[in-house]
Amino acid sequence: MITVTDLRIQFGKRVLFQDVNLKFVAGNCYGIIGANGAGKSTFLKAISGEIESISGNVSLGQGERLSVLSQNHNAFDQFTVLETVLKGHDRLWQIMQQKDAIYAKENFTDADGLKAAELEEKFADMDGWNAESDAATLLNDLGIREEFHFTMMKDLSGKQKVRVLLAQALFGKPDNLLLDEPTNDLDLDTVMWLENYLANYENTVLVVSHDRHFLDAISTHTVDIDFGKIQMFAGNYSFWYQSSQLALKQLQMQNKKAEEKKKELQEFIARFSANASKSRQTTSRKKMIEKLNIEEIRPSTRKYPGIIFKPERQAGDNILEVSGLKARAEDGKLLFKDVSFFAHKGDKIIFLSRDPRAMTVFFEILNEHQKPEDGIFKWGQTITKAYLPLDNASFFLNKLTLFDWLCQFTTDTTELYIRGYLGKMLFSGDEINKQVEVLSGGEKMRCMIAKMMLVDANALILDTPTNHLDLESIQAFNNNLVKFPGNIFMSSHDHEFIQTVCNRVIELTPNGIIDKMMEYDDYISDESIQLLRNKMYLNS
Repeated sequence: MITVTDLRIQFGKRVLFQDVNLKFVAGNCYGIIGANGAGKSTFLKAISGEIESISGNVSLGQGERLSVLSQNHNAFDQFTVLETVLKGHDRLWQIMQQKDAIYAKENFTDADGLKAAELEEKFADMDGWNAESDAATLLNDLGIREEFHFTMMKDLSGKQKVRVLLAQALFGKPDNLLLDEPTNDLDLDTVMWLENYLANYENTVLVVSHDRHFLDAISTHTVDIDFGKIQMFAGNYSFWYQSSQLALKQLQMQNKKAEEKKKELQEFIARFSANASKSRQTTSRKKMIEKLNIEEIRPSTRKYPGIIFKPERQAGDNILEVSGLKARAEDGKLLFKDVSFFAHKGDKIIFLSRDPRAMTVFFEILNEHQKPEDGIFKWGQTITKAYLPLDNASFFLNKLTLFDWLCQFTTDTTELYIRGYLGKMLFSGDEINKQVEVLSGGEKMRCMIAKMMLVDANALILDTPTNHLDLESIQAFNNNLVKFPGNIFMSSHDHEFIQTVCNRVIELTPNGIIDKMMEYDDYISDESIQLLRNKMYLNS
């Protein structure tokens, strides 16, 4: 249990939030949301003690342990992978070190024997004899194979370190668990494992994430940082989003009678509760949404960008023909071969692979930025493309202002026209004179989306489109793609994005492709497809 009392966080004259009084109890998972800069990560740091509050305090239940997902990927470089995970349970690790030091003594005294016996008892009480096997199991579940367990952390890749640090946070099932963006750099299969793990976690969990499906799958409550306050609501992110949108609509219809508003809200809660009860993640410990007081529902102050893709012309019947494509990564590893398919009018295709480099190389080939080792492809004559690459750094290696940067990609450079597109991406006033080289990752992504919107394309190629975007931008992007009348060719780590947008799945493997006209949820739940997937990756 975590109790927050009269907490106030302030930097200089800026008050992030104040008068925070919340209690987080065992058996619940709390999804923490808020606009960029609202203070989500800062709130977790205040709870963990990493930063001091101006006033107020945070307390844990007596004897409880707190575990935090480390954001410093180099902090454990001098340790092995297994040691790093074991260090997640600090008290257990200390006892292990003390025991080893005593047993390593050349002159072992009676006092040493008594101390060792005391430590052994504590060690056993903490289930220490199973510690290494439990740590190894966590690592395997998170995709770190046994051959790496005794590798030094400094010798791992960045993505491998992320998984080890996540195993460290989960190790020993801490009483209180703080996770800041735990799905970053995880593939879809590993995210699914983590969803299941946390959905059935019996202790207290606080999570910051931009992954809506992940939040929906694990959260019993939503903690919203807005209005300079922190408020807690029953239900997951989708419930919060839909209820806040309903409240906003009602606010805009001031003439609506109070009784009608209340009835509409009650019907919404009942409808959402019925849907939530059917979720595969729902367990007996989940709180019922009906308990929510409808007076708590209020519109959010969030600003959602105006992401609108409108094809200038309708595509013909010939969209894209791919025949026998084959490609390797820079290290020579075969990414895919025998990639052959026809894209049909209206196809919105999610491309998958256990090696994420496969999709990026495939999209680079389709955009003629890279040549395949073998095979050909042909776009239909009516097709106009807009491409959102995974790496956009090369677009911002200059000192242009935002305004001048966007002018590069259109013949209409009038101020009204350019300001219109920048305004849709929430850049207003003097912000358009900011140099693009100093923009944040999220701001650069919004610039790239504005660039795409200028094209009025009927085919969108999107390589991991939710990278660096906040929840508001992701939601706006998602909503428009659902309604987009053209073709979409996409890779993504965002389950909700894939499920709501795509109607076809193509998985690129070193032994050919799997091509299914079906929704993503059906694809990953079909046992025959999963057996086929495992077969397609054998010997790769």
